[in-house]
Amino acid sequence: LPPHSLSAKTVTELKRQSAAMAEALNVVGLMNVQFAIQQDQGQDVVYVLEVNPRASRTVPFVSKATGIQLAKVAARCMAGQSLASQGIQYEVTPPYFSVKEAVFPFVKFPGVDTILGPEMKSTGEVMGVGKTFGEAFVKSQLGAGTKLPRPKKPDGSPTGKVFLSVKNNDKPRVIEVARQLAAQGFDLVATKGTAAAIQEAGVACATINKVAEGRPHIVDMIKNNEVILVINTVEERRNAIADSRYIRTSALLNRVTTFTTIAGAEAAVEGMKYMDNLGVISVQDMHAQLSA
Repeated sequence: LPPHSLSAKTVTELKRQSAAMAEALNVVGLMNVQFAIQQDQGQDVVYVLEVNPRASRTVPFVSKATGIQLAKVAARCMAGQSLASQGIQYEVTPPYFSVKEAVFPFVKFPGVDTILGPEMKSTGEVMGVGKTFGEAFVKSQLGAGTKLPRPKKPDGSPTGKVFLSVKNNDKPRVIEVARQLAAQGFDLVATKGTAAAIQEAGVACATINKVAEGRPHIVDMIKNNEVILVINTVEERRNAIADSRYIRTSALLNRVTTFTTIAGAEAAVEGMKYMDNLGVISVQDMHAQLSA
């Protein structure tokens, strides 16, 4: 918050649809809407997954980010007070970025698959705030207990390699991820298809076997502590998920940070640029900027 990857046009459309649904449903107070956005010929197409008159776990996050106690404001609206009478005159757009991150208990369950789906797997949430999206994202990862790697140790020696293996639809986007990782000083290794796409873009990347292709393979590298970051996205097919499960479970057992979506990988790479330049801001100072 504010939205980082959505265009101003799409944000405006989301607001329009939200207001239209609230009016049509006669909702007074809080309303939860879940949208999905899909690219179609370069245009964002908005789908409504669900809408219901209730609060969500995002409400405390937005309240802290904007300095407005939304639950209290909504309750008073339900009791008959207007927004104007409560001093709410306009929408608050913070001059900083806030990122909400889910906390997962995977480390306590060795052998579990870390791939994400529609099921609720998180056991908590944390929030990171920064002047840029990258800084806010890094703080959210630190709060969630996720360690983002550095390319070099204090003595200047390499910390390890970044492993990439993504589904076909993600290959155009993984090229930029690989390019930024290489620019930061990381050595890259990927499965054949992903490595070919990265190499064709002019980025240095070694090739490693999948488990089914024989040794030495990627799980051997993970167990030998040669890999410090795993970026692994898979096709939404049962056999594809099963084929790559061993990679993710091995990474979990060896405490190797793993991202299973290309959007997560992009955010991580952007955030890693700010790891040595993190600032600290109190909630009071943060909210003071809203009225400045």
